[in-house]
Amino acid sequence: MNSTPDNHLITTPVTAGLLRGALDVEHTAHGLLPHRLPARARRRIPDDQLALAQAQPSGVRLAFRTRATLVELEVLPTKRAYRGAPAAPADGSYDLLVDGVLAGRTGVPGGRVRTVDLADGSVDVREGAPGVARFEGLPGRDKDVEIWLPHNEITELVALRTDAPVEPAPDRGRRVWLHHGSSISHGSDAAHPTGTWPALAAAAAGVELINLGFSGSALLDPFTARAMRDTPADLISVKIGINVVNTDAMRLRAFVPAVHGFLDTLRDGHPDTPLLVVSPVFCPLHEDTPGPLAFDLSDGAVGYRATGDPAEVAAGRLTLKVIRRALARVVEERSAEDPHLFHLDGLDLFGERDHAELPLPDDLHPCPEGHRRIAGNFARLAFGPKAPFGA
Repeated sequence: MNSTPDNHLITTPVTAGLLRGALDVEHTAHGLLPHRLPARARRRIPDDQLALAQAQPSGVRLAFRTRATLVELEVLPTKRAYRGAPAAPADGSYDLLVDGVLAGRTGVPGGRVRTVDLADGSVDVREGAPGVARFEGLPGRDKDVEIWLPHNEITELVALRTDAPVEPAPDRGRRVWLHHGSSISHGSDAAHPTGTWPALAAAAAGVELINLGFSGSALLDPFTARAMRDTPADLISVKIGINVVNTDAMRLRAFVPAVHGFLDTLRDGHPDTPLLVVSPVFCPLHEDTPGPLAFDLSDGAVGYRATGDPAEVAAGRLTLKVIRRALARVVEERSAEDPHLFHLDGLDLFGERDHAELPLPDDLHPCPEGHRRIAGNFARLAFGPKAPFGA
């Protein structure tokens, strides 16, 4: 919603000290833009896909302590749309938590609109004005407040206004979980930012999340590995596979050494940190059929189809089944000298039976209930008492 600031409200500068889940911030003409990759890594990005994905603040939230009963966050969102496809998705969600419990949810219409032509890849950007996410009726006591930013909208933070002073939320001593994955980890098709499976799993486990899930871009990039190497964390997971298949980025001969190299880099900075390698969840498109993936607009909605030839798997083309076997083997080989390295089969998070009950709406990404299913299984299998991340 658009709003004229109330004169009695206190404006607090939005600084990096109020943010969690971001690895860097950029000062823009409008305010502060959170990034999920540091500047050095961003200079290595070879395509627009990852540049946009890392700027979409999945898992990024403002965290502060206050007695305020009214909170306004002025932002400039950047929406996405596709030419030739149905209308753009609904406005992104801003989730406000009080002492860890959801206390408000709203959207901010307007802002920039970035329209991609799926036929030729051209991009048109229409400028727009900032808007305000407003939350009223909060309890008038000292409390920890978090505002989770939309996981699927680039969000420039313009101003934070409250009816009582704020200060950065204190460190509660919770373990930091650093996670890297694909669009499913990013939150594609989740309904709101606290409804992505990593956010749900982190809440269930009582850990602080840094989510480096990048839509279409979990491709074992060395600069992502170095960013993770240099990020303090108590727990690390990497979910590898589907983007390597659907971009047809490499063959088995290159994939296995690339996985080893990615893990070697992580271990340079985190030699003893529990490290969990997660293979792909069930996705019929790519179980037996290699990439590349193509957009499919035949039914009027954005869908996908695999275009590779299954007969070429014998020559090294990758499918999800091939990748699951390769990752299990890599972890088995390394674990003899790395007792803190673990493997989790993605089919245990979301397998064929789960898909029969909760089919992927676009044949690629889980629905909101699918995110909850993955989160519940991950919380049990990764954070359970005898699990790799068990306390």
